[in-house]
Amino acid sequence: MRRAVFLDRDGVINRAIVRDGKPYPPSNVDELEIVPGAADALARLRDAGYHLVVVTNQPDVARGTRTKQAVEEIHEALVKSGLAVDAFKVCYHDDIDQCNCRKPAPGLLLTTAQEEGIDLTGSFMVGDRWRDVEAGQRAGCTTLFIDRNYAERKPAQPYVRVGSLPEAAEWILSQEAKSR
Repeated sequence: MRRAVFLDRDGVINRAIVRDGKPYPPSNVDELEIVPGAADALARLRDAGYHLVVVTNQPDVARGTRTKQAVEEIHEALVKSGLAVDAFKVCYHDDIDQCNCRKPAPGLLLTTAQEEGIDLTGSFMVGDRWRDVEAGQRAGCTTLFIDRNYAERKPAQPYVRVGSLPEAAEWILSQEAKSR
């Protein structure tokens, strides 16, 4: 079975738009800004044999404030920028829908693991919000929390606290080195 690194999108791979201490996704490609060191971090993870899967909640589509096309254009721009991403898995629902794919539910990770033969216990989830960490925990992954100091609750332990995607990649790769 393969191992994966699941990554939230906004606040992990690209900058979140922060208003009043809360993170929001970019509205369109013009607002998209890839975080420093993302390309190198993702390339190093892929070179180490990890399958890289972006798992992202995009409830603004269900709320009618963003189109599915705008979300997909952002994903296309991320790929065209040269980021080593193998797949994008998106939940377009809002909390009221009570689906199994909206983080903190682990549905996106579980479905991807089943479809692509991924060993969740040997995989990682990297996120910047409590929902990301909880989804990873519920799926059985090791979780890493990029603490951006948002004005919202922190995730429940256990997780590894890091300051950036490059730091998360470094930690994951250090665990790989220890296991050899």
